[in-house]
Parts: sequence; structure tokens; C-alpha cells
Amino acid sequence: MSGSPTNGPGETSFAALRGQLHEAATAFADGPDALEGILLGMVDDVDRAVREPLEIFPVCHHSPASALAMARRLREKQPKVVYLELCEDMAPLLGELRNCRLPVAVQAFASDIDGFPAEWAPLSVVAPITEASAEYQAIAYALDTPGVELVLVDRSSDHVFQWDSRHGERTPDAAAGAAEPAPESEAALHGEAVGVEIGDLRPRFAELEEHLLRHGKVRHWSEWWHQYVEVPLGDSDHAAYRQVMFLVGSLFRRLAPGDGERVRVDEDRERYMWTRMREHLAASGADPEDCLYVCGAFHAASRVDEFGVAGGGSFDISPRSATTWQYGLIPSSHAAIEAQFGLASGSVSIAATQWAKNLKRTRVQPYRLAGQDGAKKPRTAKKAAPASPAPPSEAAADRLSGFLRRPPVLDTLDEAELLGWSVDIVRAARRSGYLASTADAIAVFETSILLAGMRDRAKPTPYDFQDAAITCIEKDSVPGRRDVRRLVEIMMGGDRIGRVGYDALPPLARDVHDRLAPLELKLQQRGVQRALLDMSSRPELGACSDVLWMLRRLMPHGAARPIMGERKLGERSIQESWDLALGTHQRALIELGYEGVSIEQVLEQRLRRDAYGPRATTAVVLAAVEDATLYLRSRRLADELGTRALEVLTAERTVDGAPEVLRRVRGLLAYYRTGEPVLPPWVESFVKAGYAHYCTLLPTAFTDEDVTAGQVAAMLGFLFSMEGLALSLGCDRAQLELAVAQSRPTDPERTALLWAAQVQLGALSRAELRERCGELLANPMVVPAYPRYLSGFVHALVPVPGLADVVVEAVSNAFGRLPDPVLLPWLPTLIMTLRGGAADLAPLLIREAGRIFPARLAALDAWVPPWREAPEAGAPVLGGTKPAGGGNRGAALLFTHPRTLDAVAELLGCDGTWAPPGDGPVGPGGAALMARHPDSATAWESLLAGA
Repeated sequence: MSGSPTNGPGETSFAALRGQLHEAATAFADGPDALEGILLGMVDDVDRAVREPLEIFPVCHHSPASALAMARRLREKQPKVVYLELCEDMAPLLGELRNCRLPVAVQAFASDIDGFPAEWAPLSVVAPITEASAEYQAIAYALDTPGVELVLVDRSSDHVFQWDSRHGERTPDAAAGAAEPAPESEAALHGEAVGVEIGDLRPRFAELEEHLLRHGKVRHWSEWWHQYVEVPLGDSDHAAYRQVMFLVGSLFRRLAPGDGERVRVDEDRERYMWTRMREHLAASGADPEDCLYVCGAFHAASRVDEFGVAGGGSFDISPRSATTWQYGLIPSSHAAIEAQFGLASGSVSIAATQWAKNLKRTRVQPYRLAGQDGAKKPRTAKKAAPASPAPPSEAAADRLSGFLRRPPVLDTLDEAELLGWSVDIVRAARRSGYLASTADAIAVFETSILLAGMRDRAKPTPYDFQDAAITCIEKDSVPGRRDVRRLVEIMMGGDRIGRVGYDALPPLARDVHDRLAPLELKLQQRGVQRALLDMSSRPELGACSDVLWMLRRLMPHGAARPIMGERKLGERSIQESWDLALGTHQRALIELGYEGVSIEQVLEQRLRRDAYGPRATTAVVLAAVEDATLYLRSRRLADELGTRALEVLTAERTVDGAPEVLRRVRGLLAYYRTGEPVLPPWVESFVKAGYAHYCTLLPTAFTDEDVTAGQVAAMLGFLFSMEGLALSLGCDRAQLELAVAQSRPTDPERTALLWAAQVQLGALSRAELRERCGELLANPMVVPAYPRYLSGFVHALVPVPGLADVVVEAVSNAFGRLPDPVLLPWLPTLIMTLRGGAADLAPLLIREAGRIFPARLAALDAWVPPWREAPEAGAPVLGGTKPAGGGNRGAALLFTHPRTLDAVAELLGCDGTWAPPGDGPVGPGGAALMARHPDSATAWESLLAGA
């Protein structure tokens, strides 16, 4: 409220400050106008917040000064109720913080959403918590102090998305854009989650921030806050701290630009919190004097009607949507916090170092949760500073005037500390590949002092030291993984990465750790660990292998990576080697726990989601069938998804996924034929439907410009490879013949495919196909397009692999007949065409060429290609005489090794002896079978007579 406060006792505590600001506004603005309204309004905001019966404790997120003031105030006041600005639905998770190593983030996660657009999924909200934060001090105090109640009063995670409409909840970097990208992957620990923080203290007025940075002689906002707010407030008392934070929050609030959406969200949050606090006070009967309200300084200087325990207004809280939210703790890091909230790189690490210094200097005993993982033992009460409660009237006293008038305290140079920093950074730089020496340490030391002096500071700050180290050590290139800026951040405190303890993990994550226990690895540690599985000597490791393959399917790349071993349909390795990094990807494992209680359940849900999704294709559903068989070994789920694949196939009107469909159907058919007594019903139905489906689309695909030659080849491959099964199930081959006859391609690649299909169907002989290839080479107008014909022939090996010799012949004839001026220009086109369109079929051609061409260079001159050999005179004789002149070379084996044929004759019941080699042809001995087994001939006669 910008007006003057109402009259009452003690209301003139800020009268002197108002008078001074009135005079300043008159002098600088040539009269009391808008500037006076802003300045006096800020004083009114401070006055109003200070006089609130329910004590408001303004904080800045991850601020050591706020954490120190919070710890000091909690020991003085000992409140019975602590109201905390944090999503109210996250309260049950706070007790699990004692099982974690900070920093961690409290997360609300929803994968199945109801009430929000589907493209928003999954929804995720995180609230990171570090030890050097005021909210952690409040949480630790409330949870470990008997009789203290902790009440979260901020909007729920559901309301975060209800109010923001996906364009509102902006992190500070979205407004100012001053954050620098974090150099390592730890910055992505929060993923795409929306961040919720206490104390968004960053000016939303770009001109104001630019003014503060320029006159403060700093580069970014985090450095300005550290120099001009953080350090001065570290030694201030409680009343001065509150009033300064109220003033800063009011300043940024009144100078915020007119972003109506964001202002609405901020004010609704304040109405929400005060409504919840009044409801709790009314229900519990607590005295406001025994309560403490912890919120961001921006919200502490609120001007909404609902402000205060005696505030007016009626704010209606909308009900939550039907979305089911899951809650848990995920690991966080300093880099992740900086990246998500737009802080300068290294600022959170510097804040952690400042927190440790403040504790050592002031001897304030902080609060830590009992049993906190990674926390140091608290100091004894003898070493703690004696707590002296503040006088009751001090809250309303004017402490701002003295604080604002006080000249900046020039800290004396701590040469020992700066010298230690300089030596440590040189040592770290040398380990990272820099050619740093003692001279560089001296240069860093002197440059830090020089930069601090240029910026009106007697003592170099960590940011001054960082700039000096970059100037003196970093050269033209970075020899290692980290530059000097990153080395300084690590040296100042490191990018501490939190860890969620076993007891705080969701059931799925604990189940994974339990099932992988036979590997005897410390899976919660960060980094890559090698796991060796020998299932032949330790069969119990087979269950671990199943878990690892499912984790590879569900988790990001690198969490579980196989080094040796594979899993295919019908194949299982007896030895495997894995690189595991489950500790590094702990967040992903925890988020799997939000989807189910076991990885089998999560995998089944994801397979169903893929198969029944709006963008599911036949190839996608068949992949789900394969995964269900491969990882879950569930015949029930595979049959269900197979029926779904049949439905999707019949509804498709394109052939985009034909190559993938062909590959997966072939694999599934081979698996079921070798491992099952009969084919599943859905496979037979799929083959019948696919045969009719692709026959119908084939003529259009041959002429459609959007269909590639590979897709047409895959369609023909499906039709020809599945033809035997389809015909046995009742399909008609005439449908395929008609489809091929109706095809009229104009593209060279698809024309070659059509010729191959005609050869397979018997409509075109191989000799005629050779003649057409020769005509193409003889036509100068067609020679430039000959590589595309060859590409079509190569694609034709998918449906007709028997044409490999014809393709080799076509390529060989081109190299043999075309002159160099014609051959050399289109040779690159041939190579690129074959590489781009049929790279996976090249090995088949290479094997065929290796079979045809001579193995030695000396034999090449006398070698005659098989397609140029003179045809043999007369038909080959396969009877009892040995062909003369060496014809019919294959039949010579029968006379050289007659026992094979004798065994076959004995099985068929044929009696007789071999004719001498020189005798004439033997009579029709094969007809003797008709006399011995007349039933077959009689059946054929009746069948033909009936036809």
C-alpha cells in the first residue's frame, strides 16, 4: 500500500526515514511526484510487514545470510508453528530428507495427466534444498523439535500448472537471461521440471538490474547480491535483517514491469498462502505470536487484501484436477540449481563456502536433521553463542535509517586466504593440463588485489579471484575437460551432488537394488562400474541379466550399457559384461518408481502406451510385441499387442513402415516356428491381412513419388517371403499377379523392382531380363540413368535374393562395355546411390561376386564369365548314362559317390543296379513306382476327372 499508515501507537517509528526520502525525492525529481510515491510506498510496505502480529521472516533462496539469520531466530523465538512457502502437497516427503545427502530436490511427478493438455506430459515440479538455505533450517528445526508443527502453505503442484497455462511459470533466467550454461551434465539433474523456490529476489526491471550491475562494478546479479546484500547482512541483527529484506522485496516488487500474467500468479500465491494460514490458525487455535511465517522477501512485501491474520477479502481456492501425482526425492546439485533458476555459474558453491565461514565466525549452531547422511556432527551447546531474545518493541524500531547511512565496511585483506586460493588454483590447473607455475600463482594473487581495488573493494571476493585466475592462467585453448572458471568453482566448494538414500527411494528403485545385489556392486555411488555375469557357473545371475536388459530398455543411455552379450529372439548369452551408472542416473530410476512398483509393470505400461497411442504404427506395435517377448516373456501380452498390430495394419493407408514391418515379422515368424508347436492365431491373421493389404497398395506405391524404392522392395519382400504361408491360409495368388500386372512405374529404380517381381512370378525369364539390361547399356540416352536401375536391382534382392548373380552380371557388363569417358562420370553416382539406398545389401553382392570371380589375379586373364559361356548342346541326361564330353558336371557326383542315391532308392523301395558307364540309356525305371503304388495315380485321376 502506497498511502500513509493509519494513526496508532508506535506508528511513527519510520517518520524520520519518510522525511528523509521526501526531501531526497524533492531534490532529485524536482518535486514530490512518482518517485516520492515509490520511495514512501516502500517504507509503508516495510512498516506494514513489521507490524504484522504473525511474524514474517523474509528469505532469499540459497542465501547463507538468510540461513544464518533463520538459525539464529529459531533459537531465540522457539516458535510452535512454522509456516513455510512450499507446495503444500510435498509435506509428507520432508521427513525423508534425513535419509539423503544434500542437495536434493523434493519432486512432484505426474505421467498420466487428467485436466491438462496431453502434450504437457509428463508434469514435474521440483523444490531443491541445500544445507545453506533458510527453508532447510526451518524444516530441520520443526521435524526434530517436539511439539513444533510444520505447515506448508504454498499452492499445490497441481495449481502450479493450473495457474501458469504453460507460459507463465518462468524461472529467473527466462526474465533476465543472464545465466551461463553449466559445462557438465549435472546441470540436467532436474530435467524439464518447473522449479519452485523460496525468495525469487531478482529485479524484474531490466533497466534496474543493468543500473545496479554497472554502478556496482560487477558482471552478474549473483555477484551484486553477494557483495552488497549477502556480506552486509551476515553481521546484522534480526530486526535490521528483516527490514532490509522487506525493503529489497518491496523495491523489486514496485519496479517490476507490467507483466499481467506473472503479477496475477504472484498475487494469487500470496492470497493462497494467507488463506491457508488463517484456516490453520482458526482450526488449531494457535497464537500468532507463537508462529513464524517463512516466505520469500518478494512475497513478504505483499499488498493484497488478504495480507495478515486480520486481512480481508475472500480468495476461493480452485479444486485440484484429476491428475494423479507421485512424490519423491531426486538428487540435485549446485549446477542444476544454478541452471534452473538462472544463477551465475558457481554462485551456489560460493554460497556454501560463505555459509561455512559464517558459522565459524559467528559460532551459531545450525539445525540439522538427526541422522542426516553426509552432515557433520553438530557443535555442542558450550561452543554456541549465547542466545539473547530481542526486546519486544525492537520489531517496530527503525533500523533502516542506520543501515542505509552506514558506510560500507572495508574488510581487511586476508593474505593467507588469498594466497591459499592462488596456490590451489595453480595446482588444479596443472592437474588439468595447463602449463601453470609459481609465477602464475603470484600473478593471480596480485591481479585479484588489483581487480578488487578497481571495483572499490579492499578484500577480493571469490568473483574477483575467479576473474584474475582466468586472466592469468587460461590461454588460447583449454587442454582438459574443464576451463579455469570451472576449476575455481570446484575449488571454492565444488559442484556438490546430492544422493537419495536407500530408505527414501520408491519401492521400484529399492526392488532394483535388491535384485541386483548378487552383483556385489555399490550401485548408489556415482560413476561407471563394471559388472561381469557368468550365467554358466552362477545361474542366479540370470535374474540380474533380465533386470539389466529391462533397465537398458527403460532408462537413459549410459545407465546400463552392455559391453559383451546380446539378447535377441531365441538367443540368450551365457556370459555378459555391463557398464552400470545407476548412481549417476538416480533421478531417472526414481522417476520410474512413479510409474509402477516394479520394472516389469512399468515396461508393460509403456509397451501398451506405445501400442495404443494415437501415433502408433504397425512397426511400432510389432516392436512392442518383440519387446514383450524378449524382456517380459509374456505370451499373453504379446498376443494382445499382436492383435493390436493387426488392427493398426488394416487401418493404415501408407507404406512408410514397410521395411520395419518386414524385418520384425520375419524375426517373429522365425522365433515362433522354432520355439512354438503352432503359430499364434494373430500371426496367421496378420500374414493374411498383410498379404491382401500390400497387394492392394502395390500398384499405387509403384507410381507414388513419396514412396521410396526401399519401401516398395519391402512390400514385395513381405508378399514373396510370406507367400507360402499366406496361400496355405487361403489367400489367392492371382491377387498378387494382378497387382504386379497393374503396376506402371516410370522411375528407373521401381522399374527394375517391377522386372524382378515379374521374374519371381514367372512372367519374365532371366534371359529376357539380361536382354533388357543389355539394351539399357546399348542406349546412350539411358546410360546416365543406369546407376538408378542398378540401385533398383540391388533393392530387388530383398524380395528376390536369387537375382544376386544377375545384379553382379549387370554391374560387370557396365564396367566391361562402357568406355572410360562414359563410365567415369557416372561412377560416383553409382557409388553414392548404392551407399545411400542399399548399404545393408552390399554384403550379399560382395559374397556373390566372390563366388563368381576368380580368387587369384593370375587366373583373371583366362577367366570367362559364366554368363558368356557357350550353352551346352542337348538336354542334360540325369539317367543311368554318364554324359559325354564333360557335360552336366553336377551329375558326375552321382557316379563318383553312388551310395547316396542307393540310400534314397532303398527308402523309396526301388530295386535295381547301376548300369555300366558305357551302356545306352536305361528305360523309364522311375515309372515302376506307379505300378507298385497305384493309389496315388488313381487319386490324381479322380481329382482331374472331377475338375
